[in-house]
Amino acid sequence: MTSATHSAAEAAGVPAIELRGLVKSFAPSRGSHDREVRAVDGIDLRVRPGEVVAFLGPNGAGKTTTLDMVLGLTQPTSGTVEVFGGNARAAVVAGQVSAVLQTGGLLRDLTVRETVRMIASTYAVHTPVDEVVERAGLAPLADRRVSKCSGGEQQRLRFALALLPDPRLLVLDEPTAGMDVTARRDFWDTMHADASAGRTVVFATHYLEEADAFADRIVLVAGGRIVADGTTAEIRARASGRTVSATLPAAVVADAVARLRDTDGVRSVEERGARVVVTATDSDAVARLLLLDLGGTDLEIVTAGLEQAFMALTADPRNGDHGRSAVIPGRSAITQDEELVR
Repeated sequence: MTSATHSAAEAAGVPAIELRGLVKSFAPSRGSHDREVRAVDGIDLRVRPGEVVAFLGPNGAGKTTTLDMVLGLTQPTSGTVEVFGGNARAAVVAGQVSAVLQTGGLLRDLTVRETVRMIASTYAVHTPVDEVVERAGLAPLADRRVSKCSGGEQQRLRFALALLPDPRLLVLDEPTAGMDVTARRDFWDTMHADASAGRTVVFATHYLEEADAFADRIVLVAGGRIVADGTTAEIRARASGRTVSATLPAAVVADAVARLRDTDGVRSVEERGARVVVTATDSDAVARLLLLDLGGTDLEIVTAGLEQAFMALTADPRNGDHGRSAVIPGRSAITQDEELVR
């Protein structure tokens, strides 16, 4: 995976991906009264070689459109895309970049091994067919026709095809869609091994737990813009602070709630019988107040979950201009506008 040229480029600090002022707009269809849709709205992003980066965002946030530009499948309206310091499409043609997309590219009448062998024949140099079949977990299915493979098995086949040129960068768009829990775990075990060997991985996913467990870094996209960029812990802290809860004497609950709501840094106070749940930026101050001043017991402090952070940070990124709602991907219907800018 590391030729002398590649090693020199990485030593020189050349990013795996660099996006500057990236914009992608779609004109309305002829005769339509709709206005132009801006799917990507000024993204600046740098991904270092060897990083594992997850793209998260609501349906219609512009994740797939951004990845399409990284792969050279579509051109930006404005701004620039560089992959390993050069043209995105040229990097793909050179075998430096491979992708696992959600659809397309498989011939149903071929077997799994025949499919891999056929695609391998298009490369001057490639990883051995049996090796990529094994690494993708397809050895038991090698003689099965593609038409008889499940959706998850076909995704694993696409992954095997992506490994053939031994790419420096893997771009994955919903790579585990259609896989069961076991297949998803096996897939990510393989990806962990690849990333440990230095391959750069960028993936979009609907599964928050995948981003939490696998990514070194999460880029949260909403309304075509980056609204957060950092580790899971950093994004949680930025979005929601911490949640502090305690059980209070019944006689003081009402007064305690009022006092807590007037405390600096407190974002919300929820009353659950005798237990009070407080979200605040300064959890230590709230804990002292609950324990020392209000007589609280059974104190608990937890960091906000990634789902809470996702909801908070993707809410109304453009003040509702496109009618998008801050929803966990995959848990609501996709509107026509969202499908257009996906």
